[in-house]
Amino acid sequence: MLRIAVVLLWLLAAATAWWTAPRQQSYEQATAAVTAGRVTAYQWGDHWDDGSAQRWFGDYSLQSSGTPGPIFAWRTPDARWHWTDTGGVVVPVDATDAADDQQYAGPGAAALTRELKAAGLDDADSDVVLPTAVVAIATVLGLLLLGVLIAGPAPRLGTRWYWFWVITVVPYGLGLLVWVAREHPWSRSAAVELAPDGTPRRDRGFLGLGVGLLSALVISVAVVLLRGALGDTWLPHPG
Repeated sequence: MLRIAVVLLWLLAAATAWWTAPRQQSYEQATAAVTAGRVTAYQWGDHWDDGSAQRWFGDYSLQSSGTPGPIFAWRTPDARWHWTDTGGVVVPVDATDAADDQQYAGPGAAALTRELKAAGLDDADSDVVLPTAVVAIATVLGLLLLGVLIAGPAPRLGTRWYWFWVITVVPYGLGLLVWVAREHPWSRSAAVELAPDGTPRRDRGFLGLGVGLLSALVISVAVVLLRGALGDTWLPHPG
């Protein structure tokens, strides 16, 4: 039952992270969402930091150097995040707005800020973060991983260090699923393989690190190719 619970928790966190991952939309769609009051939170920034995007469930953050824009991210009532680049957007600006527009990354950002104020949403600013449920599940799975690897029965197919590297380095928590599917105590079919001298033969930590790094490379390339074929809707990647 615990094995099934681990897989279900992973599926729940992965689905939630995918649902809420920021997806790009047009400037017109952003303006329409603001004027319709379909914005529950928003954040300004100038670039996406996806250095930690290969963690178990992704972790994109919007960074800002101080001036609002040009990137505008907003959350809708269905808990989904969207974003648009206001740079290069041409909007009509009169003389009374020209001075205020200098506070923003461009006229598009300034015009969108005025729409936020008109809709009473100017105080709804919030950071783009993973949902609390995803963070909580990742914490629980991480603690379970450490507990079983450190205090649990010895694994049979690989050493504890082997599985530690596979689980932590392989992206999106896929290494965790492999561990649960193949290794003792989760899998009853996991058996110790003996070397010719009769000593247990298990995969070592350095091999686990190599497997993790190679898997990360292969998965990253596959994701890029699939994103090109399926688009941002199915495989979101801010930036």
